[in-house]
Amino acid sequence: MLTCRQLTELVTDHLEGTMSLGNRLRFQMHLGMCKHCRAYLRQMKMTIETLGHLPTEPMPEGIRTELLQRFKGWNRDSSS
Repeated sequence: MLTCRQLTELVTDHLEGTMSLGNRLRFQMHLGMCKHCRAYLRQMKMTIETLGHLPTEPMPEGIRTELLQRFKGWNRDSSS
């Protein structure tokens, strides 16, 4: 059976329908037994659905640049 960590690593394959039969069976078995992973999968689906409703106009360059700078330092800042 999959661990919770392994399941989270396979979520993209599950959502894209590219998972092998063996992994798909192990994935479904784990979901049947783990309420936390079911909640995680629901959150991922909701996130994808929500992002699909975002406006299509481009992001202003200043905001894009600021976000990129913040994300570049995020991992470094969170490890201390």
